[in-house]
Amino acid sequence: MPERRFIAACVQMRSGRDPGINRDAAVAGVREAASRGAAYVQTPEMTSLVERSRERLFERVTTEDRDETLASLRQTARETGALVHIGSIAVRSGDKIANRAYLIGADGAILGSYDKLHLFDVDLPSGERWRESATYTGGACAILGSTPWAMLGLTICYDIRFPALYRALAEAGAEILTAPACFTRQTGEAHWHILQRARAIETGAFVISAAQGGVHEDGRETYGHSLIIDPWGRVLADAGGSEPGVILAEIDLAQVADARARIPALQHARAFTVERIGPEVQAAQ
Repeated sequence: MPERRFIAACVQMRSGRDPGINRDAAVAGVREAASRGAAYVQTPEMTSLVERSRERLFERVTTEDRDETLASLRQTARETGALVHIGSIAVRSGDKIANRAYLIGADGAILGSYDKLHLFDVDLPSGERWRESATYTGGACAILGSTPWAMLGLTICYDIRFPALYRALAEAGAEILTAPACFTRQTGEAHWHILQRARAIETGAFVISAAQGGVHEDGRETYGHSLIIDPWGRVLADAGGSEPGVILAEIDLAQVADARARIPALQHARAFTVERIGPEVQAAQ
């Protein structure tokens, strides 16, 4: 039987424009977490580089096989014996860039990867305008990763707003869901905690989400508040703000079965259609 308890950690970062500095910060965070007993360590979305300029981004991004952050964190996993989940890094994918997460085993092997499905194309009331689709290529499938403890559902940032993705992962066997992020401060203040807790409650799963936090070199401001949430929606650990650091919590997977037994929503879903009613429908007929 697999071990059903372990320590999970999130490394909160404030990645900038220098991939080397970001790499070193990520490695230091993983090492700290492992030294404090973490067997699973997650870094945030865009661990290696936060850059809103498309031109500068393409100048610094390389292919997967040449990425130094990926190579260094694989070595760190080998040295610490921790399973390392890179929330995402930017890697070249044809004429665009993939926003790609990696799951790295304790032996340093890449267990799998996930490309962000939902791209952040929005205009915020503050005047911020984001068009990820102009630079990034979206993923094509959801990913479940096998770990020594449980199946892990991989998602990234904006994915958190699409509950059907998390339900599908939970129905496929995920007991732990993840949403590492580079959430804007404005949307984070309004929605971050609510969305994270909702996904945990809806699926009866743990949700673990490392985040970027603070004012970055490219001018964007991210919310921070890396979170570890239990299947009943309780916050086990919260980074508490935007400063870089490490949070940890014990994951007891028996709580998944307990939450799903109390509220068996995954078993109660029914197929349905949507029909329109009202005077305007009758008139059209």
